[in-house]
Amino acid sequence: MQRYNFIGREKELARLDKMYGSQVQEVTLIYGRRRVGKSELIKHFIQQHADEAIYYECKQTTELNNVVTLGELVSDKMNLPPLGFTNMEQLLDFLFKQACMRKIILVLDEYPYLQKIVTGLDSILQSLIDKYKEQSQIKLILCGSFVDTMKKLLLRHNPLYGRISVVLNLKPMNYMESARFYPSFSREDKVRLYSVFGGIPYYNSLIDESLSVKGNIMELIAMPGARLEDEVSMYLSTELAKINSANEVFEALTKGFSRFSDILSQSHLSSSALLSDVLKKLMLMDMVDKEAPINDAGNKKKAGYYISDNMSMFFYRYIFRYASQRRIMNPEVFYQRYIESDFEQFYVPKRFEDICKQFLILKNQQGEMDEPFESIGKYYYDLPKEHKNGEFDVVTKDDRGYAFYEVKFRDTPVSNAMVEKEIQQVNMSGLYCYRYGFFSKSRYEEISRSDVVKYTLDDLYPE
Repeated sequence: MQRYNFIGREKELARLDKMYGSQVQEVTLIYGRRRVGKSELIKHFIQQHADEAIYYECKQTTELNNVVTLGELVSDKMNLPPLGFTNMEQLLDFLFKQACMRKIILVLDEYPYLQKIVTGLDSILQSLIDKYKEQSQIKLILCGSFVDTMKKLLLRHNPLYGRISVVLNLKPMNYMESARFYPSFSREDKVRLYSVFGGIPYYNSLIDESLSVKGNIMELIAMPGARLEDEVSMYLSTELAKINSANEVFEALTKGFSRFSDILSQSHLSSSALLSDVLKKLMLMDMVDKEAPINDAGNKKKAGYYISDNMSMFFYRYIFRYASQRRIMNPEVFYQRYIESDFEQFYVPKRFEDICKQFLILKNQQGEMDEPFESIGKYYYDLPKEHKNGEFDVVTKDDRGYAFYEVKFRDTPVSNAMVEKEIQQVNMSGLYCYRYGFFSKSRYEEISRSDVVKYTLDDLYPE
């Protein structure tokens, strides 16, 4: 297995470096879902400032236990005799005073644990921040995985409101950054790996480049006892009171039901209020996205919910659904029967659509599109006379109009006849585009139209 090296997060590191470079007191809030790499980002940042940094991972114990443990760290870092503080306010006040004489980075990782056991901790910090505002050079970093709890620190009614100078909401990496964890794989296999492990650095750091894609899937999630087999369930159980409700929702989503009413009827949840609450929490956890068609963004009835976390999608489509069979079958036979064919023919091609959308967004952000687009997503069409409606999955809108993109992850090359057929179907829906784009895993045959742009895996994964 490859040794874990810190990869990516250049923009976030630049913001932390800028924060450190200032000559005033700074409070930084870093939050994001579990395993997204918050602690690794902080540790990589403070490596450059080891003499000035105190990194403390808060514990789910008593206040005094945390005070003693953090106090020992401070004593060791500052070459001081044992500190005799008995509560967290005293210790934090001491550190703020020390930062009046020299720059100090203080990291409180898993801050919600400490917040829960120290009464009024937010108010204590607010008081210290205000008290030492003019003299202290402390760089206080508060970090946590409980997204809802951390976001509440930014609300107007919270004592820390207006005192946090840098906010980093750490999101999963995009497909390009993720591919840096497994550079020796082919472009096709990079698509397959991202389709399973997504943009979570921890998952990607476990990928073994000496194994095949299938070998990694087997070793990490598909075999009984695999390292990540309980990962999705564990993450859900830390954030949700009732994991059964989330299981019901995920089962409905993996079957293709995306509208709220359809999910409600399929999931057997007791009320729409309960479903709404579960979906809200899953979106906060970066596991589900809500998406409305770009041609009718304000229509709530046409908005859909989709699994955005690839590991969750894989888990619920194969591992959770076939848990009974997996428990009693030979792992190779289980993979061949329940995963192999569906994975290649349906699962990866659908995940490939998301990669292609990311590619277009990256090009748009870098100013590489002929016409910068203002929105990207699904386009909904309704043909009452033909009793037909549906969606196109990848459409962009800019000042010139719409551009349609068709995504093909299959071995056969894209022919002129295939292009004409797709364009005809688009035109019949009433969606008129000035450009048609195609993404193909394989090569293209001769395409005669001038309004067609062609992308291959070479474009998505340049050398």
